[in-house]
Amino acid sequence: MWLAISVVILIGVVLVLLDIDDTVDVQPAVQMPPPVVSVITVAPQTVQAEVSAFAEVRPRWDAELRASVTGRILTVHDAALAGTRVSRGDPLFSIEKSQYESAVASAEMELAQAQLELLRAGNDVRVARKQFEREGRKPPAELAIRLPQLRVAEKAVAVAQARLKAARQELAETEVTAPFSGFVVKRSASLGQSVSAGEPLAQLADDRQFELIVEISQADWELLEQPLTDRTAKLYHPDGRSLGEATIRGGGGFLNPKTRQIRLFLDVAGPRGRILSGDLLRVVIPGRSIANTLTLPESVLTREGFVWLVDEGNLLQRISPKILFRADGTLTIASPDGAASLRVARNPLAYFLPGQAVTPQEVGG
Repeated sequence: MWLAISVVILIGVVLVLLDIDDTVDVQPAVQMPPPVVSVITVAPQTVQAEVSAFAEVRPRWDAELRASVTGRILTVHDAALAGTRVSRGDPLFSIEKSQYESAVASAEMELAQAQLELLRAGNDVRVARKQFEREGRKPPAELAIRLPQLRVAEKAVAVAQARLKAARQELAETEVTAPFSGFVVKRSASLGQSVSAGEPLAQLADDRQFELIVEISQADWELLEQPLTDRTAKLYHPDGRSLGEATIRGGGGFLNPKTRQIRLFLDVAGPRGRILSGDLLRVVIPGRSIANTLTLPESVLTREGFVWLVDEGNLLQRISPKILFRADGTLTIASPDGAASLRVARNPLAYFLPGQAVTPQEVGG
């Protein structure tokens, strides 16, 4: 009996469940509008290329002054102290000169003796010639009128003059002076020290004329208008301040074997204290004119190096641009062939997909 009752209850439950509506009301999906994308409209144009690079300021002249003579240092002038600014010709060191004064006196005496011998030889030639003239004969050879002796005497005078010049030069070099204006960077010799020829005395760096060595890629080299010699480049401090101009002395003849970059050499004259040796400056070199280019803010370039465009159907298109150069927060790329104007995504997002529909919104560049 209980089994029959259970079966009847089970059948009733099944019938009730079958009668219940088991369908779920499904709301239709809401159609989301395409995302809004900020775009800038640009047209191809002709621009002047610009090559920018950083370079360290170096003094034109940077010399380690060395002793040219041997002796004891008797005086170290104040101008020889490290950090002192000197002018060309300022005395730096005085080296004991007694032996060089003696050498000059000896050379002067040697010259006087040679000049006396020259006078005697000249007199002997004149006497011999007159003797042959009185006898009405022609000298049989130069030796008969003592011409070889005269030539030897002339050469002896020349040798004595050269020795005297060398002795006077060594005497002058006992006074070490600044060969150019600048700052004493380092002093290597002290008062009372005995030095030999070739020993270092001081390090002197120019403070009036500077030079820059700029390294650029071969692609940037192609953007420059040739020849480069005597063209000017603009100099900027890393914070953007203008620091004047530099003149291109030359370059492009060889590559740096380590960096494989092309070197340019520039001269900076008359910085008037605004530029110091060791400064790191941004050098901007104007290049040649390039047609069919687009100048865009750097924000249009993704990390992967793509630029996103919005076509006439408001669909996203992705391109890999050929970047020609960068300047002042912008980049200049070669325009795609046949493009009259392009809409470029100002700030591309990570979820962009090729062919994705968007709502473009025009913004300023």
